[in-house]
Formats: sequence, structure tokens, C-alpha cells
Amino acid sequence: MLKIKEVLFHISQRFTLGPIDLEIAQGEHVALIGESGCGKTTLLQLIYGLYDWDSGSISWNGQEVTGPKENLIPGMPYMKYLAQDFDLMPFTSVAENVNKFLSRLQPEASLQRTDELLEVVEMTALAKAKVKTLSGGQKQRVALAQTLAREPELLLLDEPFSHIDNFRKNKLRRRLFDYLKKQNITCIVATHDSTDVLAYMDRTIAMRGGKIIAHDKTDVLYNNPPSYYVGSLFDDINELPRSWFYEHFEGDETVLLYPHQIAVVENGISLTVTDIYFMGSHYLIVGNADDRTVLFNAQKSYPLQTVLHIGLKG
Repeated sequence: MLKIKEVLFHISQRFTLGPIDLEIAQGEHVALIGESGCGKTTLLQLIYGLYDWDSGSISWNGQEVTGPKENLIPGMPYMKYLAQDFDLMPFTSVAENVNKFLSRLQPEASLQRTDELLEVVEMTALAKAKVKTLSGGQKQRVALAQTLAREPELLLLDEPFSHIDNFRKNKLRRRLFDYLKKQNITCIVATHDSTDVLAYMDRTIAMRGGKIIAHDKTDVLYNNPPSYYVGSLFDDINELPRSWFYEHFEGDETVLLYPHQIAVVENGISLTVTDIYFMGSHYLIVGNADDRTVLFNAQKSYPLQTVLHIGLKG
């Protein structure tokens, strides 16, 4: 288990991370989400031991994590951290970049392990290609395989799919996180992409200004965002008067609704269509109601300036 107790880290006069209190069990997958500069990457680096924090403690299965003051080479041997820049050998092959972290005493087993990891990241066909000839997304997949070759107990991933094409990303995510679950490898992912989070993360942590502001099971946090900010990290979201949707409610209280939770109805709040975006499976409609911008999903398009009525989707 990862235990972080009251960790405080002053990065500069303008930004402080923490205090952070967190526990993550063996085999759990946890996402860190938040706007750029909120402290996601710094928290991963602290967990790995790349910095010396000011106060508090970090431990993994009872073993203390220490920073550069205690270690000639920063980083804990039972953890692996994959940063957004890749530490690859450009003039050697894909397979050699992975194989170099495996045992030289058992060459056949190492080759078999290399093949297994390249299959996980879908790089088997390019096993003999020189790294310098690869695209950014291909290099990112090699870096993933290289990190897994080191057999971490805890894997820290910083935007692990940022360079990878959309048509390959979904399948790669499924293969990677299924593999990590089978190996009981704990994984913490810092990401801006909600599709990295919803289907694969057991829990999600929302950060802002160096602090954890929300932390829950992923489906619970998505379905019940505590604030507009947290909801917006998953999808477009509306903050609208509760009285619009609940007939007997009076007051200024608002309700947070994703576009898929709002529908066109016969009797409801009057709205004028101002923009329409084709999203593949549906249209995203933007409208104006009582001088408020409202976003909702629909199965068909509407001419601009069409007046509709909206309400809660049944």
C-alpha cells in the first residue's frame, strides 16, 4: 500500500503542493486529474522520490520513500515513473530498448519477455526498427514497454497516451490496464483525457492549486461532481438554476448537468439554438436560455435560431 501522510512541498513562493494525505492499495488504478499546473506531475515525482519534500512522509508497503538527499540516483527501485519525455536509445532497435532491462543470464527468457511486452503495446511489427525512425506515438509505446520490463510494483504514468493516435489509443488502453490488473501492479495516472479515466480507473483524484479537492470512486465522482470545476474535468457541463428542472423548487440553488442529461421536451425551459456540432453518435447543441448558455445532446440537427424546450432527460 502507498501511504502519503501530510506531505508538504514548497515549489516556489507562488506555488505549494499539499498538504497531501492519501492511501492507495496494492493493485488499485488511480487517476490524477486537474488543470495544467495543478500539481499532478509534481505529486508523481514526489512519490517516486525525485524531490525532497518539506514535511510529511511517503511509504510503500512499509518502506520509506526518500528523495535525492538520501539517494545518489533518485527514484525508488520498486517503482517506475514514465515521464512525458522518453529516455530511449535512438540508434538501437525497439526490441533492444526493451531487452536491455531484462536479465542477461537468461537470454531466451528475456527474448520471450520482450516479445510479450511488445505485443502488449502493439509494437511487434516494429521490433527490429531503429528508435530514431519512429513517430512520437511509437516512441511512447516503446517507453511503456521499457517501463514494464523493469517489473514495477507501483507504476507512475504521466500523460501516457498523449502522443498516440486515437484509432490505436482505445485498444492500447484496454491491453495495458488489463495487463496491469492481471499482474496486480498498482498504477497512478496523471492525465487530461477523461477517456483515460472513466473505464479504467478504480478511483479518481481531482487537484487544483496543489491540493486534492475531490477524491472518490470514479463513477461516483463522475455522477456526483462536487463543483463545476470537477465536472468540467470529465466533460462539458452546465451549471443551471435548479428551479428550471424541478417545478416546486424555489431559490437560487444551481444544478450541474452534463449535456447527455438534458433533452428536448414538449414543455420546459425555452431555448434558442445558437450553434450545432456533429459528434458522430449525436449532435452537441448550444443554445441560449434566459441569457445563459446551455449545452445538450440531440439525435438530430436543428436550424440555427430554432426555439426548443429543454428539460431533464427521462
